[in-house]
Amino acid sequence: MTLFGRTLGGEEIASLVFLLLALVIWLMAWRGERDWTRWFRRWEADRKARREIELAPGQGGDRPPPSSGAPRGPWG
Repeated sequence: MTLFGRTLGGEEIASLVFLLLALVIWLMAWRGERDWTRWFRRWEADRKARREIELAPGQGGDRPPPSSGAPRGPWG
């Protein structure tokens, strides 16, 4: 087989095949990671929206909203 005017042997052809296979595997892994990130961001946004609805005053929230002057958090 010739490529760009150069004759390729068996080892070089196998190297090209394995290189392309590695590229395909890497792209599949990247795509899976991207899909997982999209799912997690969507889930997190939905969770925050549900939490805000639960804590909204007058919307059935159990706790009153904290006063603006009250210390909050572990450091007060």
